[in-house]
Amino acid sequence: MALKPTVYKFKISLSDLNRSHFDALSLTVAKHPSENDERMMTRLLAYCINAQEGLSFGAGLSEVDDPAISVTTLDDQIALWVDVGEPAFERMKKATRKAKQTKVYSFNTKSDVWWEQGKAQFGQLAADVCRFNWNEIQTFAAMLERTMDFSVTISGNSAYIATAKGECEVHWEVLQEQA
Repeated sequence: MALKPTVYKFKISLSDLNRSHFDALSLTVAKHPSENDERMMTRLLAYCINAQEGLSFGAGLSEVDDPAISVTTLDDQIALWVDVGEPAFERMKKATRKAKQTKVYSFNTKSDVWWEQGKAQFGQLAADVCRFNWNEIQTFAAMLERTMDFSVTISGNSAYIATAKGECEVHWEVLQEQA
C-alpha cells in the first residue's frame, strides 16, 4: 500500500518589495511521503518569490517530469518552470527547451558541491540559479504546522518570515542569471 501525501494549508500575507507585488495567498500544499520539511518549505518560499497569476505547484516528487512550480499559458505553453533542489543538467536542459523562463532554487548541504561540479554546464543554459542558506531553511522548516497563517516580506535577496511560532529571515545567493 502506497503512502499518501500529507496536506498542509497556508495563509500567507505576501509583500514583495522588489516587484511591488502584494498578495494574500491561500495555498494547499501536498507533501510527498519522501519529501522532507526543508524541501517543502523551500518550494513554498520559491512560490512566494515567483508569485504571479497562474502560478501553481506541480505534482511534486511523484511525477519526475513535472516542475516543482510552474506557470502555464492558456495555449498550454510553459511560461515559467521552477525546480527546487539540485537537478541534473539533462533535466534542466529539457526544462529550458520547454519553458520560456527557467529557475532553480538549491537549498541543502550538498548544494555547494552540486554547483561547483555543474556550473560550467549550467552556464550554457538560459536559467536562473539561486542558493538558499541551508541553516535558515532549517529554521523556517522548524516553524512548520499543518495549518499556518504567516507573513513573508521579500526585499533584495532575503525573505523575512513571521509566524505564530516565531520569526526568521532566509537569504539566497544568485549563482546565475539568464542572459
